[in-house]
Amino acid sequence: MDSTTCLAYAKRQGYRLNVLSIDYGQRHRLELENARKIAMDFGVDDHRIVSIDLRTLGGSALTANVEVPKQRSSTEIGTGIPVTYVPARNTILLSIALGYAETIGAFDLFIGANAIDYSGYPDCRPAFLEAFAALAQLGTKSGVEGEGVYQVHAPLLKLSKAEIIQLGIELGVDYSKTLTCYDPDSTGRACGECDACQLRRKGFEQAQIADPTIYQK
Repeated sequence: MDSTTCLAYAKRQGYRLNVLSIDYGQRHRLELENARKIAMDFGVDDHRIVSIDLRTLGGSALTANVEVPKQRSSTEIGTGIPVTYVPARNTILLSIALGYAETIGAFDLFIGANAIDYSGYPDCRPAFLEAFAALAQLGTKSGVEGEGVYQVHAPLLKLSKAEIIQLGIELGVDYSKTLTCYDPDSTGRACGECDACQLRRKGFEQAQIADPTIYQK
């Protein structure tokens, strides 16, 4: 949901769209097929799926044989770093995006990170994104040779889930094509009980917009 809204925002701002999806061994890999279809709908210049296997590292309910927490309260979701945190995920994903950007001569990286209605992930915070932009400038040939200034754009960072949905609707996003669930079934139906599902459902309720998600129950 967040990544698609971010894509729609970048398109509205007039950027050329070169899109990455990362197959890192996540249990909700069905999102990759959704991403392919969404990229086609938006008419992006290029869409690539890059494969890395973070299952070899484990350490997360999304990449290891660890149960995805369900039916957590709002207080629990908003407290601490959950087991669905994938160690260094956004650092790894942004690094891949940075390599792609340097290859094609781009200096603007967009990420759908959100620091309001989020599950305590440290790599979705403003300080992390600012630090990564500085790293990008220092750690690339194009940065140190002054070819441009890297920027990490996170247009959803300070929006609630309801505000993200409202923005997406304004931008023409079809949320029925997006997959948010951490533990969908084989047909792509959302569990409705994981943190991601609960935050998504709450967002639609608060935005007073019908939730198009197909849930298992």
